[in-house]
Amino acid sequence: MSKQRNLNFILTIIVTAQFCCTSLWFAGNGVMTDLVANFGLPESALGHLTSAVQFGFITGTLIFALLTIADRFSPSYVFLGCALLGALFNLGTIWEQNTLTSLLTLRFMTGFCLAGIYPVGMKIAADYFQKGLGKSLGFLVGALVVGTAFPHLLKGLTTELPWKAVLQITSGLAVLGGVLIAVFVPDGPGRKPSQKINLSASFKVFKNSDFRGAAFGYFGHMWELYAFWAFVPVILRTYVSLHEGIQINVPVWSFIIIGIGGISCVIGGYLSESMGTKRVASRSLLMSGICCLLSPLVFMLGMKWLFLAFLIFWGMVVIADSPLFSTLVAQNAPVEYKGTALTIVTCVGFAITIVSIQLLNYLSGMWQPIYLYLVLAAGPVFGLTALKMSR
Repeated sequence: MSKQRNLNFILTIIVTAQFCCTSLWFAGNGVMTDLVANFGLPESALGHLTSAVQFGFITGTLIFALLTIADRFSPSYVFLGCALLGALFNLGTIWEQNTLTSLLTLRFMTGFCLAGIYPVGMKIAADYFQKGLGKSLGFLVGALVVGTAFPHLLKGLTTELPWKAVLQITSGLAVLGGVLIAVFVPDGPGRKPSQKINLSASFKVFKNSDFRGAAFGYFGHMWELYAFWAFVPVILRTYVSLHEGIQINVPVWSFIIIGIGGISCVIGGYLSESMGTKRVASRSLLMSGICCLLSPLVFMLGMKWLFLAFLIFWGMVVIADSPLFSTLVAQNAPVEYKGTALTIVTCVGFAITIVSIQLLNYLSGMWQPIYLYLVLAAGPVFGLTALKMSR
């Protein structure tokens, strides 16, 4: 019983630290308009500053994977170092002499440091929870989802809270998260450290067909996920414009639709213990793909609450499979390169999100908005096909 209590305590610390540190990811979004106004930036800076974090994260995960950082060094101390550096770069945003170039650099480096937080946090959990990993990662990804949704509420808070305080608070949270991991979560019993740099490890893991199936399933999931999240406010505003007399509080409902996914991650983790990880992931991916295909019809509904209920359901199934795919990746990766495998798959997955988001941006000027989200169904189709081909 004491061992189980200890594992529950460790999971609580990891989840808390993950939420604290990943708040760095979206802190800039919550004060983006303040940054533009305070530093006299062009309106185009909004997109550039957001993309800088994503590119930083992709670059960081690629380098971490190629150098097998999370497998060669203590993942707890990698997490701590990246949390402290990420907090520092995030705090640098409040410097009064910042220019667009310096702000882009700071946000890029913040994203780079997150490469040592999000996938490394999953690696730490995988070292402790070889059994029940799906449930554990469900809590872990759930914390990230709530962090993703939080800026939509933060927009309402920043009218009262100074924008610099938002950045100071998130940096403080990141420091707290890093210290919590370093103090309370030593290297797990499942860790098998790699002794040297292996530049080919990131590619060799894909030789395993089951690993490929899990990774490709994750890639299909990521094609849809972040594009949906990014366009939730657009979806809500489009619906309001199509139906005269209907009003929707876009920031609040964006928070609800995205944030509800944190609960579904936890539910999916528990279901995976009785139904199987692959089966729950497949069904979640299938249901989110169906939502993509039904989206044009739902836009035509004149019943606001039915429309919002549909988006809440979509918000749940679009993310519920994320921790399960990470579980499948970890379970089918070589033990000594588990951290590298999680990192490279996360890297490719986030690179895919940029493509799908930019594709929606491009098509939004050519297609009627109600048909725009049909293209997201390509991700679930690809992912389900890959899963079916694996054992």
